[in-house]
Amino acid sequence: MQLLRLLLRAGLILLAGLLLAQPTAAQTAMLRGRVTATGGQPLELVSVALAGTSLGTTTDAAGRYELRAEPGSYEVVFSFVGYGTRKLSAVTRTGQPTLLNATLQPTAASLREVVVTGVSRATEIRRSPVPIAVLSRRDLSLNSSGNVIDAAVQGVPGLSAVTTGPNISKPFIRGLGYNRVLTLYNGLRQEGQQWGDEHGIEIDQYDIDRIEVVKGPASLIYGSDAVAGVINMLPRLPSGPAGQLHGEVLTEYQTNNNLGGSSVGLHYQQHGWQYAARGSYRLAQAYRNAADGRVYGTAFRELNLTTMAGLEKPWGSTQLYATLYDNGQEIPDGSRDSLSRRFTRQIFEGSQDDVPRRPIVPAGALATYRLNDLHQHIQHYRLLSRTHLRLGRGELNALLGAQQNRRREYNHPTAPQQAGLFVDLATLNYDLRYAAPTWLGLETTLGINGMRQTNTNRDATDFPIPDYTLFDIGGYAFLKRTFGKLDLSGGLRFDVRTLQWPDFYVETNPTTGFARRGRAATAAGLPPQFAAFRTHYRGLSASVGAAYNLSDRLLLRANVARGYRAPNITEVGSNGLDPGAHIVYLGNRRFGPEFSLQEDLGLSAYLPDAEVSVSGFNNHLTNYIYQARLTDADGQPVVIVPGNVTYQYQQGRAQLYGAELTVNVHPQAVLGLEFNNSLAYVTGLNKEPALLEAHGPAALYLPFIPPLRTRSEVRFTSPQPVLGTLTRLYGRVVLDYSAAQNHFYAVDNTETRTAGYALLGLGAGTSITAGPQQREFCQVFVQLDNVFNTSYQSHLNRLKYFEYYAASPDGRRGIYNLGRNLSVKLTVPF
Repeated sequence: MQLLRLLLRAGLILLAGLLLAQPTAAQTAMLRGRVTATGGQPLELVSVALAGTSLGTTTDAAGRYELRAEPGSYEVVFSFVGYGTRKLSAVTRTGQPTLLNATLQPTAASLREVVVTGVSRATEIRRSPVPIAVLSRRDLSLNSSGNVIDAAVQGVPGLSAVTTGPNISKPFIRGLGYNRVLTLYNGLRQEGQQWGDEHGIEIDQYDIDRIEVVKGPASLIYGSDAVAGVINMLPRLPSGPAGQLHGEVLTEYQTNNNLGGSSVGLHYQQHGWQYAARGSYRLAQAYRNAADGRVYGTAFRELNLTTMAGLEKPWGSTQLYATLYDNGQEIPDGSRDSLSRRFTRQIFEGSQDDVPRRPIVPAGALATYRLNDLHQHIQHYRLLSRTHLRLGRGELNALLGAQQNRRREYNHPTAPQQAGLFVDLATLNYDLRYAAPTWLGLETTLGINGMRQTNTNRDATDFPIPDYTLFDIGGYAFLKRTFGKLDLSGGLRFDVRTLQWPDFYVETNPTTGFARRGRAATAAGLPPQFAAFRTHYRGLSASVGAAYNLSDRLLLRANVARGYRAPNITEVGSNGLDPGAHIVYLGNRRFGPEFSLQEDLGLSAYLPDAEVSVSGFNNHLTNYIYQARLTDADGQPVVIVPGNVTYQYQQGRAQLYGAELTVNVHPQAVLGLEFNNSLAYVTGLNKEPALLEAHGPAALYLPFIPPLRTRSEVRFTSPQPVLGTLTRLYGRVVLDYSAAQNHFYAVDNTETRTAGYALLGLGAGTSITAGPQQREFCQVFVQLDNVFNTSYQSHLNRLKYFEYYAASPDGRRGIYNLGRNLSVKLTVPF
């Protein structure tokens, strides 16, 4: 822990020094030009990048751009959603600017977007054997959301989220989540006690420029925790003319919970040096819906700070990031008055807490930004270094990261300053990857990555997991070869993880009466809550895939991958109450690693007026770990802590299969018109004979399986300016449908059937230009979700099960999702 703090402090000092440093004088050259569509109209916000570097910019409302770089020869890449990518060569020299114009053809540009997540080196989407989806900053801006995961869910079929209110969402890919989905920030794996149900993602959504989603096992590149897929969130890089300070001011308001958000970003580049900084703040009251009114315990406030300094030279590039995340999040428990169904609040503890007689929450405590006494406080600090070196015709990429996550959960109404849970997680990450020069057409990549992690329980009263130390290391080799229209790729990886902890004692604090961390000398002969433990997990991952171009417009993909996941700390070592989840978790030390064997098959058609893609998958898991309510010999639920349910982790076999379909129509005869449709379906089956024999049909399906979901959007974006100042004016209609979920894990009423629902959304927005140069003045996004204020419950909404009574007077049980919500976003660049 002390080492991590020293590293974080040293990194912040170094970053401050870089931010204050004056760039040394160097020769620079100017590249400028104009980007238009085939009809001659200028294209705004086209990405202009120098291939093999991190230098880039975007065009203004007149389609113009300027880009400074060192003198030399470059491949300039022009890319824009809805248009084909254009690559042109340019030679820049000092003195006279180099002029380079480009004309883009309308097409499904996203199909040729280059991604770097889940593959050995930069790869076009259409040449990847596994399904990959990309969301741009504009895609994220079009939708209203409480957090960045919810924004991604709306744009990627097959991606869903388990939610606990509007600000806590855990990503699921094709029915698998928690530690089976690896979340990355700019390539650094997110480590923030992500095993918990109510633990969100500690990332500033206003700073994310692009999200890449890999649907399928990515253990080959990343090791454990990527058996379901990867979500990589990439921050913005400095852009615009060199030598000028640029930035943006962003503000957002949502009517449902009176969410207010503000963010200020700055960036600057000169002589290859790059600097960026951003500060964001969001706060919200309790959300509301037609069934529950305002939902007590769902207010939050969040602060994010990000700084970056980098250097781009012919030999490569290096970047250093430092981030701070500070979140206060209320903890809902769902207690209500049995007749009026109004929410009540806890004011006593233990035997004095008479749930039916809890006082009703006053209206003033529901419509307030002040957090109640029962809340979480999460702080996440991140220091990240990324370096890219060009070694002849090869490339070396190095990533080093240090993270610290401090999580407090306050659950004592009689002692609001006393944390019930206080865990401190420190993680050091490393990733070294070498892409060798192509030899006889063979691309070879060798890599090694892993982490060292320590968890410490601080001043708390509940201890669901012990103090532990984890060391993880894995190495891999990846090969790729092209044979005409056929791309073949595959590789092998081997991982080793060591997990250990010493005896951990818990005793009663005689002053407060609460539990506290104890010592062997004062345990009075009682056994430790967590007896000493040490084990090793080993796993072999493999992948082989192919992408075959049946024609210029038809592509067939196939992939078979074996994924590996070591059990997380709560699955192995938990033995106590998680106050935020209201669950007592019991782990199992005998668990072995999970392994998945998944087959993917996909077909994509890239037509002049449409893009069609269908993909199917079949996934077999061994040693699959899941939660089940603990019952006694009579089949009655075991209650260890009154008012909280008890779950014990189980392990068995499982199968998941399903498919995704997208049909995106963009007729060239009507420029600006888009009709986008998607469908996603997954079924999860329990294949453990003992469980099926004991519980019959109730145990047939796996928990947390999303229902069939479809999403359709009609959007029209004006290809020409309107009224002279409104560019990219758009209007959209969105219909989001989730079918009833009748396939659920019904053992001990762990899950129940969820009714289907349809939600209608309307949106509009524009960019406003001003001045003789038609510079962009601001961007406006307006979105109205759940237009008819439908009362519904998502099957993956944990609040659905927050219910204290066996029946209710209105027939409704649990808490419902967000009601009608109007979101307005305004971005002012400068």
